Amino acid sequence: MTDTTAPASTPATAPRKVLMGLIGSGIQKSLTPAMQEKEAAEHGLRLHYQLIDLDVTKSTVDDLPTLLSAARIMGFAGLNITFPCKQAILPLLDELSDEAAAIGAVNTVVNRNGRLIGHNTDCSGWAFGFQRGLPNADLSRVVLLGTGGAGAAIAHAVMRMDTRQLVLVDVDPKRAADLAQQLNQRYGGQRAVAVTDIAQAMEGASGLIHATPTGMDKMPGLPLPAALLKPSMWVSEVVYFPLETELLKVARAIGCQTVYGGGMAVGQAVGAFELVNGLKADADRMQAHFLSLIA
Repeated sequence: MTDTTAPASTPATAPRKVLMGLIGSGIQKSLTPAMQEKEAAEHGLRLHYQLIDLDVTKSTVDDLPTLLSAARIMGFAGLNITFPCKQAILPLLDELSDEAAAIGAVNTVVNRNGRLIGHNTDCSGWAFGFQRGLPNADLSRVVLLGTGGAGAAIAHAVMRMDTRQLVLVDVDPKRAADLAQQLNQRYGGQRAVAVTDIAQAMEGASGLIHATPTGMDKMPGLPLPAALLKPSMWVSEVVYFPLETELLKVARAIGCQTVYGGGMAVGQAVGAFELVNGLKADADRMQAHFLSLIA
């Protein structure tokens, strides 16, 4: 007797599972999880993105060794790193990319067979957002307020854009001075200078880049006196939650051209996605998704 039973259908190939996370403080409103998960789905990946908020877990940077050990054990493919961990994490990693080592900060960690490798996509991420937002910006005298992890990365990006002068200001004058020295050694000349007085730094400035946590939901306010802003200046913000920071509101009211922090958020996410997953991200698609999330 002939068996007419139809053969069982072959199940579709299950999507590859990927586990990613973000370590930082006050990150509950981050849009990175949504961006990463959506782009992964477009590539047929099943990606889960976990927030590891130091504020929620009552943790500090001192707990980074434990968090990294847990990430290894749980099989995280990669981690994003944000304030206040971008520099504290450096000695805890197995390897650094040339970019991360030069910048002295890490915002992306890739797990390669148990080895944690630090990368930095903040540099390219800021350039991505800035060049799309202000393609013809005057870079004759750029003031960078904040020289921590994000600020250091941005400083390298600005120097690569051939700015004539980059003025660094930080609450830690030594950190700013050390960064200026490193930039001048790497890119030649004396284009980077460290200044302790923000008012002095802003004299004759063509643009301001803000790279401190001030303006975040947990740290509201202005990072400098509003009177130091002039209509002729452009202002680039790094903070993106909230997207409309006090600095951007004041700058626009004065007449400054502005770039919101969302551009950098998208740019660094594009780079992180590619590093962790080994796939080419669609930057325009990720930016469109980001804009839909904030609409």
